[in-house]
Amino acid sequence: MAKTSMLMREQKREKLVAKYAAKRAELKKTILAADISFEELLLANAKLSKLPRDSSKCRLRNRCAITGRPKGVYSKFGLGRNKLREHTMQGDVPGLRKASW
Repeated sequence: MAKTSMLMREQKREKLVAKYAAKRAELKKTILAADISFEELLLANAKLSKLPRDSSKCRLRNRCAITGRPKGVYSKFGLGRNKLREHTMQGDVPGLRKASW
């Protein structure tokens, strides 16, 4: 089980990403526009850099929905490899079973 503080930090980041998503997208669109002046570009870059770091989507981490494990997570199921194996053996994951040949 992951530390509670790490899980809470991840939840905080998810809230910040959702809160600032529209503003970040608008600023990035402005920065990538070809018809803006250099001063507008600098202003948009400054505004983007003033936003919280954790509001960037790339700072999110995939975690297991049950244990919070950060590594070995299958995004299709939202589970870590260990829990995915356990639930597969119990038959809880539809369409998945242990390979045997």
